[in-house]
Amino acid sequence: MIYGAMKFSIGGSLKLAFRPWVEGLENIPAEGPAILASNHLSFSDSFFLPAVLDRKVTFIAKAEYFTSPGVKGRLTAAFFKGVGQLPVDRSGARGAGEAAIKAGIDVIESGGLFGIYPEGTRSPDGRLYRGKPGGLARVALATGAPVIPVAMIDTEKIQPPGKIVPKLMRPGIRIGRPLDFSRYYGMEGDRFILRSVTDEVMYEIMKLSGQEYVDIYAAAAKRQIADAEKAEKAARAEAEKAKKAQRPAA
Repeated sequence: MIYGAMKFSIGGSLKLAFRPWVEGLENIPAEGPAILASNHLSFSDSFFLPAVLDRKVTFIAKAEYFTSPGVKGRLTAAFFKGVGQLPVDRSGARGAGEAAIKAGIDVIESGGLFGIYPEGTRSPDGRLYRGKPGGLARVALATGAPVIPVAMIDTEKIQPPGKIVPKLMRPGIRIGRPLDFSRYYGMEGDRFILRSVTDEVMYEIMKLSGQEYVDIYAAAAKRQIADAEKAEKAARAEAEKAKKAQRPAA
């Protein structure tokens, strides 16, 4: 009931204001379980995709969104629950991964749609990064559910980092044909199979999105970018210091 109300109010507002275009809606099954594996360009991805689908999609979200204190915290928790997000504690990398996998399996076994971002985090520069094999592939192989590749288009341009007011423009969503990995059912303990499945899904997402593919994890790319910015800032500070030292005394 809450999800329906949220979908009507938030989803309806998003569709009215941004008018997202969609291709491949016929690839979403009318009923039964499936995994929606999407690229991740923006915080808004988890809202635009459910807004254009008739069925409920369940994503996972940081547990902090559900446990913050005060009125704001309770409202935030109610909001994320209302839009179909499940809390996962990410304080420990291994524990977080297992919790996400269990959450995904629970959704699939209940006959629902489970949404997941194989990159693990948002792309820092609009490119497509290497998929993590732990979540997507393990849920697919443990359940036998089909994997539907999804490409979000231009959502990162609507509200780039640091920008408060979103830009009114039309994002796009391309939904590919379901991928069947049932031949690997029960082989979620084989890391080579997990990597193969993940890479196949990422290849399909790349074809749908048209993004440049980078064969490193997005989290590593973010660290590289942060380190480069830090080094550049230090270099500017040193240059300014040297410039001041060269000025003649008054």
